[in-house]
Amino acid sequence: QTMTSPKSTIARSGNFVSGEHPTQGTARIVMQNGKSFVELDQKFQTSSMGPDLVVALHRSANVLGSTNPPAYPLKSGEYVVLAPLRKFNGAQRYAISTKINLANYNSVVIWCRKFNATFGAATLNS
Repeated sequence: QTMTSPKSTIARSGNFVSGEHPTQGTARIVMQNGKSFVELDQKFQTSSMGPDLVVALHRSANVLGSTNPPAYPLKSGEYVVLAPLRKFNGAQRYAISTKINLANYNSVVIWCRKFNATFGAATLNS
């Protein structure tokens, strides 16, 4: 008799594209035990230059294409902040509130809240 481990299902994923600063790795939306998470993989890396970096979900599937370089500023109402970025590289996971309708969001962004600068964005493909 095998123990069943809580299965985590990858719902959507995408690779980061650099915005204002070099950002790489993969972002995934993972479902586990009825909860949703954003997971950044081992290859995730972004610049440590920014104060107040956060992980956010964005409505657009093309954040960098729909905003202006070099900072790629975000407009209020188009994104929801999940949490402060814990570390500039490596695997990490962020819970998504059940109040957030994931169907409305198409990208994961690493965003510098203080200067309204998008360091990188990953378009989520189902």
